[in-house]
Amino acid sequence: MKGNIHSLESFGTVDGPGIRFVAFLQGCPLRCKFCHNPDTWDFGKKQKEYTPEELYQEMLKYKRFFGPNGGVTVTGGEPLVQREFVKEYFKLCKENNVHTAVDTSGYIFDEKVKEVLEYTDLVLLDIKCIDEKVYKDLTNVELENTLKFLDYLKEIKKDVWVRHVVVPTITDDNELLEKLADYLVPYKEIIKKIEVLPYHTLGKFKYDELGMDYPLKDIEPLDSKRLEEVKNIFIKKGFKL
Repeated sequence: MKGNIHSLESFGTVDGPGIRFVAFLQGCPLRCKFCHNPDTWDFGKKQKEYTPEELYQEMLKYKRFFGPNGGVTVTGGEPLVQREFVKEYFKLCKENNVHTAVDTSGYIFDEKVKEVLEYTDLVLLDIKCIDEKVYKDLTNVELENTLKFLDYLKEIKKDVWVRHVVVPTITDDNELLEKLADYLVPYKEIIKKIEVLPYHTLGKFKYDELGMDYPLKDIEPLDSKRLEEVKNIFIKKGFKL
């Protein structure tokens, strides 16, 4: 078995706690308008291939830098497109006491994903929007599986960081933000952190390189003042940011 890996980051600091070895996996069924990695969408595009053991051995080169809070993260793309590969890689990590995290949209949710979660310490769950119509327009897929995924995480008491990108004119809406915060309240037991992420245009150059139209080209990045206002919506509900 080999995984199709888009790229690796040896000293990641934004995809989970501590210093992390981050694998960006190729392939994603979502088409998020604000995606900054459109080059990871096409699973058929072969990048670097690793067996789970090969990726694990690559990670070991950097393990001494992890410290007490670091570990490995798989992201993408949507890493659970390659759930069998992730499971075997995480299994090796857990056998050697390495903290594991998966960054996922929750869109892919089946029995094989449940097996991956057995070897996962932390889920970084990207909830793009809590409104079904806005979610579909933003991602081109349905919201339902993501919410089922979150229900299952609560059932198995799995630690979660919820990630939410705030996009001006789309998800930057107080009514939608309050609705999301209220929806998440019953999951406080497992939600260890909410990451409110400001929309940015840093990935636009990739669309240019790929000859693709950037769908949000007329939208400005979220300013810092508004970001703080959005964060306060979740803080007032008792969440840690």
